[in-house]
Formats: sequence, C-alpha cells, structure tokens
Amino acid sequence: MFAMNTLADRHSGAAAPPVPKSAITDDMAMIRAASELTRDLVTPSSRIYWTDFLASTFVGYAGIAAAILAPSTAWMLLAAFVAVLALYRAGSFIHELTHIRKNALPGFRLAWNILVGVPLLIPSFMYEGIHSLHHNRTKYGTVEDPEYLPLALMKPWTVPLFVVAAAFAPLALVFRYAVLTPLSFLIPPLRRVVRERYSGMIINPMFRRKSPEGEFRRMWAWQEGGAWAWSTLLVAAGVFGWVPLRALVIFGAIAAATLVLNQIRTLVAHLWENDGAVLTVTAQFLDSVNVPPPGLLPELWAPVGLRYHALHHLLPGVPYHALAEAHRRLQKALPVDSQYHKANYRSLPKLVANLVAGSAKGAA
Repeated sequence: MFAMNTLADRHSGAAAPPVPKSAITDDMAMIRAASELTRDLVTPSSRIYWTDFLASTFVGYAGIAAAILAPSTAWMLLAAFVAVLALYRAGSFIHELTHIRKNALPGFRLAWNILVGVPLLIPSFMYEGIHSLHHNRTKYGTVEDPEYLPLALMKPWTVPLFVVAAAFAPLALVFRYAVLTPLSFLIPPLRRVVRERYSGMIINPMFRRKSPEGEFRRMWAWQEGGAWAWSTLLVAAGVFGWVPLRALVIFGAIAAATLVLNQIRTLVAHLWENDGAVLTVTAQFLDSVNVPPPGLLPELWAPVGLRYHALHHLLPGVPYHALAEAHRRLQKALPVDSQYHKANYRSLPKLVANLVAGSAKGAA
C-alpha cells in the first residue's frame, strides 16, 4: 500500500508503516475556512450549465455523425475522438444532477436524460440516490459505500480488470434494458435482483440498492421505460438492418470509449486506501484527489469540476463552475502546513502508476 509523501513517517533506518486513514483527525481550521470562504459560491449559474451541457452534447453527436460518414479511417478516428471527449463531458453532468438543489435548474434533469442519459443508456436514476451515499459521512469507504473499493489494497490484476470491464458496459446496458427490464416485470424475483444489483453505477459488488419511493420512484419508472424503448430500438435496428451495422458499431465504440475514460478517471478520483473503517471529513478529503492548474489535460479527462474531486468532497454543495475559484481562495488563505495542500497532484499517469504500484504492495 502506498501513501502520500506528505503523510509518510520519518525514517530512522527502516521505514515505518504509513498512517492509516482511519487515524487521521479533522483539520478544523481547513474545514472552517472551506465553509466561510465559499458561502457566496453555492448558487449554480443556469447560463453556464445550459450552455456547457448543450454545446458538449451538440459537438458529441456531431462527432458521431461525422465518424459514421467519414470518407477515411483517419477522419473517422479524429471525429470519434472529438465525440468521445464531448459526450464524456456532457455525460459528466450526471454528477451535478445529484448535487444541485431541487428546482435550482428547472428542466435540466429532464433535458439531460432525454439528450444523453437515455440515448447512452445511463439515465440519472442509476446515479441519483447512489452517489449521495458516497458522500455520507459514516458510509464513505465502508461496505455501505456503493462507489468505493480499496483498490490500493487489492490484487494487482484488479486495476486493469476495473478498466477493461467498462469497455463491455454498452453491451451489458443494452442487455439490462432490452432483456432484463421486460423480463423482470414478468418475474418478480428477477425484478428484485435487477433493482438491487443492476440499477446503479456502482463498483462495490456487496452493495444492494433499496426500492425507490415517492417522486423518485416515478422518475425512475419513466427513465427506465425510455431506456427500454431505446435499447429495444437499437436491437431491432441491428437485427432488421434498419441502420447499417457499421454505424451501430461506431456509435457503440464511442459510447464504450466514454465509459472507459470515465473508469480511468474514477481510478484516480481517490487513493482507495481505506480498509472499511469510518473516516473523518479530513481523512476522506486526503483519500481523494485534486489535479489543479496549471495543467490543461485534466480539464479533458476530469471535466465538469471533477479535477477538484477532493475539494468537492469537502464542499459537495459548490457547483462545478465555482470549484476553481474556491480552490484559489483556499490555496491562498491556508498555511503551507494545512492538510488542504496534501490532496493536490499533478497528472493522471503518475496517479495511475501509484495506484498500480500500491495495489502490488498491498497484495504482497
């Protein structure tokens, strides 16, 4: 298991074991500063949300069309690359849907599901009600956290398998909605399995989802119905030749690439070092990752504020477009020995390499 340099023990001959995350106490000065310095940043900008989302969606689907109609392989790959980045950004707004207050952005959830969620078979019910548990103070990093696995403590093959599995997600999603959805309404025991295990974007295989209630249940119903209709249409289009197979393959490959990219980003969203213990707010922050400027690439592989993932865990109510300003304020206000500076990293490759190396040591 690897540890951040800033948390490493001093050496006197042999290296001492790293401090477990569960032993880290709260940095109250950091927590107070985060609350006090960002009170004016919590209101989402409707203009920014809608412009960013709609532009990303338009570019993404234009890229798919260009890839399908491209006159050569080179142009197809270029158009597909643009489509992947744009749709990945548009899809990342699902994360914002789980945090924005009800009625803060009227119509945004509906538009996102119609334009992105249902077409890519990732309707927002699969994340809403799931992601909030990941932010729960007593559930983060435990067996009750649907979005956490101690990857740094698991076998080395876990990390590549974690990424490869995402490449097959589009096929699994088509099967889930086109086949399991209608069957589950005919076979009640199957419906329970589908609801508990195949109705959420989770990485913890031990997690079981509870039945939806009230308004959320109705929202779940129309979103799942839309995904069933779309997935059935895709299957029929392939079987009956309504759409050229090449076009369906390109669309599926682009969708798979966006999910793989998100899976790689997920790998470096945290250090994944918790062994299941309940952590303090500061320990959760230090188990998470910021990749702030000056680097520009993180804006591509961690869009919509995801490059400030540690800060987001500290301030989950701050909208994505205000996280950069929140980071600048805290970076300037907090002293050099503050825990805040210890969650900042430079690059994706280094973080992935550290995780792979850490999993090897953890397994050993």
